[in-house]
Amino acid sequence: MVDAVLLSACRTAIGTARRGSLRDTDAFELAAVVVREAARRSGLPPEAFDDVVLGESLAGGGDIARHAALRAGLTHVPGLAHNRHCASGLASVATAAAGVRAGMDRAVVAGGTHSSSTAPVARRRIPGTDDWQDPWMAPTHAPTPEAPNDDMGVLVGWNTARLAGLTREEMDAWALRSHERAVRAVDEGRFTDEIVPVPVTGRDGTASVFDTDEHPRRDTSAEKLAALKVLHPEIEGFSITAGNSSGVNDGAAAVVVASSDLAAEHGLTPIATVRSWASVGVDPVETGLAPVAAIRKALDRAGLGLGDVDLFEVNEAFAAVAVATTRELGLDPERVNPFGSGCSLGHPIATTGTRMVVTLAHELRRRGGGTAVAAMCAGGGMGAALVLTV
Repeated sequence: MVDAVLLSACRTAIGTARRGSLRDTDAFELAAVVVREAARRSGLPPEAFDDVVLGESLAGGGDIARHAALRAGLTHVPGLAHNRHCASGLASVATAAAGVRAGMDRAVVAGGTHSSSTAPVARRRIPGTDDWQDPWMAPTHAPTPEAPNDDMGVLVGWNTARLAGLTREEMDAWALRSHERAVRAVDEGRFTDEIVPVPVTGRDGTASVFDTDEHPRRDTSAEKLAALKVLHPEIEGFSITAGNSSGVNDGAAAVVVASSDLAAEHGLTPIATVRSWASVGVDPVETGLAPVAAIRKALDRAGLGLGDVDLFEVNEAFAAVAVATTRELGLDPERVNPFGSGCSLGHPIATTGTRMVVTLAHELRRRGGGTAVAAMCAGGGMGAALVLTV
């Protein structure tokens, strides 16, 4: 069986939704930027590509991957829009790797794109009536008071904190560290090689280039985080705030997944190998704990143990998720989220999984090799993990 290798990995900088640099750049434009650049950086000729797979969530339906393929000049390539909620970008990389490992594809652009700033709002007619539910979001599971579909602060944040016995102080401390690490990474240029600049035009007609993550807060502090109001003061003991939650963001990321023999034929050196991946389902109440099972399953499939991993990124959909996963698996916190994650860098929903793969692949190369795991929860009681080696 051939290996599924990465020949390129890139992303946009992450914008803060509705008031940031990408507020007028939609998911289609963001996708075109990264698909085009990932294909170019791979060193493969256009005719070598078999497919484009893009994670999307809340983009309004349609096949955004085919749209991006055409924009990138890959007219002969079809497209697959992938939706696994927060794990959509990670699922796209896994799907591409599966096609390559099976011998059905030899080169696929995989990624995710998300614009919270321009996401359409859906409405539907309520069955049995002439009334409309507006706005409306397609449910992932039958809601209960403990596991609502439309409130991630309760479904993921609060349930995780409650089940894992986490204090607000622990979650705020993790969020503060996340911002500090992300700011340091930006200042040290850790993300420079992975970011593809995005041309933007302001509403006043001014042209500029967006190439630096803008969501990490340089001025945050333990005192500022502690002063924030909880999202649900009516719930006794509620400890989730905007400060220990992920951001609302815009951005896109893409990688080229290819067969190792195709890379050899073209004299190309892979930047990483996709060793394994896994997706899991849990009771929706336990959504935020799903990365624990996903990490174990993915590592088992790779024949590796937790001690074999040099770096983890566990997406901070809420700080509670990363804290609980780190504690449950007994991980060294210094190996988890070394450059921040959702609380600081932000969480453009369908993009984040691929963004994590991009960042981890670049960091492993910078370190001269190693093993990394990207993991996350996803709405409705899902979790996903992917193992990379360099």
